[in-house]
Amino acid sequence: MRLFLLTALTMVAFAANSVLNKLGVARGDMAPLDFAMLRTWAGAVMLLALVRLRAPAATSERGSLAGTAALLVYMLGFSLAYASLDAGVGALILFGVVQITMFAAALRAREAIPVLRYFGCFVAFAGLAALLWPAGNAAPDLLGGALMAAAGIGWGVYTLLGKGAAQPLVRTEYNFRFAAIALLPLVLFTGLPSGNVTGYAAAITSGAISSALGYALWYRVLPQLPTTIAATAQLTVPVIALAGGMLFLGEALTLRFAVASVLVLGGVALALRPKS
Repeated sequence: MRLFLLTALTMVAFAANSVLNKLGVARGDMAPLDFAMLRTWAGAVMLLALVRLRAPAATSERGSLAGTAALLVYMLGFSLAYASLDAGVGALILFGVVQITMFAAALRAREAIPVLRYFGCFVAFAGLAALLWPAGNAAPDLLGGALMAAAGIGWGVYTLLGKGAAQPLVRTEYNFRFAAIALLPLVLFTGLPSGNVTGYAAAITSGAISSALGYALWYRVLPQLPTTIAATAQLTVPVIALAGGMLFLGEALTLRFAVASVLVLGGVALALRPKS
């Protein structure tokens, strides 16, 4: 039960990032790239402060080039893709690629995957597609789709790397620190992030709370989760994010959301069902 609650809390943190991103860009007058930079820097500062306050004993735990690169690919791909992608299609591409990346890694590692887990994941993703695919037949922007697919691979790899974290907070702090340093040269081309008070508040909250603490918590629970369970659980994030938009941004509750949510949550429940 404790693992379930921690995993659910992590999914809420991930969903909060989507709500805050939408708030910061739509109402905070921030460019997506500015939001990503400020979010990363805020997360790095928060994690550095937490690590220093805890004053941990000497440890060999470090971030990695792969972890930092995966985090940057996710952060930048996610932000830049939404310059040309509808939010729903973007989320669908992102989480679809995350599923493919993580299930492929599980198969490569010869992880035992029950048939019911495949079926549950399929049902959940079908519900997600029904929820997020826009009306009409217009194909998504090719560049935006490619950027979001790259973000999905980045997040899938970042998640997989977290399964070996002995000290989740320390590893997350290193990854964010290196990512924040890597983003500094962008200021020479784009200038410092700009926006109104709402934009700054959303980006800082997203970075310091739902990203920094959410990612550290994710790295804490990952070693206890099979790879395919970790992948499937993330399909709940868009549903939680849309519910958050209804609660905090005044978005409308629709029948489509209700039906699709039942499919997504039911599919995840099937996938998480223990083998009899």
